[in-house]
Parts: sequence; C-alpha cells; structure tokens
Amino acid sequence: MLYFKPARLGDVGLGDDELKKDRKTCLAFGPCGVGDRALYLNSLFLDRRFYVPVANVRRAYKRVAISKGAFTGKGIFGSIPYLVVEYGKGESVQCTFKHENHVDMMLAEIQRRFPHIKTMSEAAARKMAEARAAEEARYKKDLSPVALASLERLRQAREFLEKRPDLATRLAAASKARRVDQLTNPTHKWIALAVFCLALIASAYGAYTWLSGAGDYGMYITLAGLAALFFFAGANVLPTARNNSRAIAAALDKARKDMAEYIGEYPDFPLPARYAHPATLSRMMRSIREGRSETVPDAYEDMKVVLRSLNSDVRVSQTEYDEVVAIKPMFLLEDYK
Repeated sequence: MLYFKPARLGDVGLGDDELKKDRKTCLAFGPCGVGDRALYLNSLFLDRRFYVPVANVRRAYKRVAISKGAFTGKGIFGSIPYLVVEYGKGESVQCTFKHENHVDMMLAEIQRRFPHIKTMSEAAARKMAEARAAEEARYKKDLSPVALASLERLRQAREFLEKRPDLATRLAAASKARRVDQLTNPTHKWIALAVFCLALIASAYGAYTWLSGAGDYGMYITLAGLAALFFFAGANVLPTARNNSRAIAAALDKARKDMAEYIGEYPDFPLPARYAHPATLSRMMRSIREGRSETVPDAYEDMKVVLRSLNSDVRVSQTEYDEVVAIKPMFLLEDYK
C-alpha cells in the first residue's frame, strides 16, 4: 500500500513513524478520516492530504451551504455539506464532502473516540441552549413517582446509546437510504446509466474527432459529454455495487444487527433495535415531561402518534427538526409498528 505523507496543519505535529502508522490505520469517511492520533482532511483534489493532531483540535462540526433556490423557491435546490475543524489558536479549515451522512458518521466517530472535542459550533450550541430553556418552560413541574421512574429509565438507556454514537448515526443513515430507495423508481437509475454510457461514447467520439482534425465541433461534443458524465457521477443515481436495492438493504440489516448486539448488553432496553436512537428516547422523555404520558409504553405510543403527525407543513424548532430527520425514516420503513 502506497503511503503519501500528509501535510501538517498548525504548529503541532506528529513524528514520522507515528504519523505513518496512524495514517494507514485511520478510518475513512468520504475524503477525510479519523485516526487514533490525528484527523485527516482533504484538499481540493486529494483525499486526506492534511492532518491535525487530536491534541490540537478544539472543535469539529458540520456546516451545510444551501443554494438560493432553497429559500426563494425558484431555481435549482442544492446543498453542499462541509466539515469544519477548528484548531490551534483560532485557526480553522473547511472540508467539502459529497455526502452529508459521511460528515455525520465522521462526527459520531470523533465524539466516540475523543469526547473532549466539541462537535457543535459556538453559535449552534448557544441556540440549542436557548431552545432547551424554552422547552423547559413547557415541562410539567409536579411529575408523579411513576413518571419520574420512567424518566430515569429512559435517561439511563439514552446514556447507554450515547456511548456508541456511531451505531445510531449509521442506523439513521442506512434507514434514510433505504427509504429513499423505496421511493425511487428503479427505471430512473437504469435511464441514468444509459445516458451516462451515451455521454461516455459521445466524449470519446468528440475527442477523436477533435484530435484527428475531422471537425471543430468535436471539442463541443467532448465538453458536453464530460459535463453529463460529471453530473451523473455526482448525482448518486447510477446503479453501482453500493448504490442498488440489495446493497442498501444489506447495509440496513447490518446496522440493525450491530445495534441489536449492542443493546443486548443492556437489560430490558425500552426500544427495539430498529428504532434505537437517542432522539427516539429524547422524544419519549419529552412526552413524559410535558405530561402526555407517565409510563414508558405510553410514552412510546405517544411519541409515535406525534411523529406520525409531523410533515412538511408543520413548523418545529431546529432541535426537533434534527430529531425528526434522523428517526422518522426508521418508523416509516416499518409503518410505525
């Protein structure tokens, strides 16, 4: 395996032998990676081109840039996920990702390995604290002993899940991918593949025509073909070894199996493995604290009723939106059963 020494960011570095070993064993997430001693970050063209020692990292969090069309309702909607790493004395670097779930999984791994690294920006942490204070005002003050015991049981279960955030993140991502796959017409993928092949042929023909001097139009055919190739390659619609119904279903089954094995270590876990996510438990706790239920089974049923009622027409807080986006695909896949 070839080894290309990554460049250091900041004033703190690792020894050559230590860096080489850590770089080769790092866990890759898209263009970046997480090692035992450093985070590995991409450049514009090369994956894991730079590194920042973990000891020098202050924050690592997600940022999503949204196109103008998302706000105006006119034009093409698009979003670009970034990983922002703050390190040293006020320095920071922003890494572009192709898939947002890769950022989520990398942050979950950072949170699992290095709990001291904050995985939320200062502004987001401040807004979350304000939202939490507003939410606290809605909570019932005089809960019954049964409700308090149920809350404690859910709190302990959530703490247990939060020890392995990578499992919950992977389960949420796999559920979302499976839900999208179910709603996608398989014909569209094969049409995209056919267009991709035609674009490839057009690019080759245009390049041949252009280089052989048979016609000036060859350059334009090549450029149009290459544009189509890059578009379909980046749109994640082509049927590949990983992007097909069988592979997506297998990824979901593995995520559920890994979660089931983990919660099997916890006596009387209050959720089935397919719904085991900290956000699910948080919503159940909110049901009890707002006085809509007292026992864990009642909170579970109330949580499903509220979750089912949420759609694109309902306005919610950013915290609740993040919860719903994470767990609703899990319940939709099983029709809330």
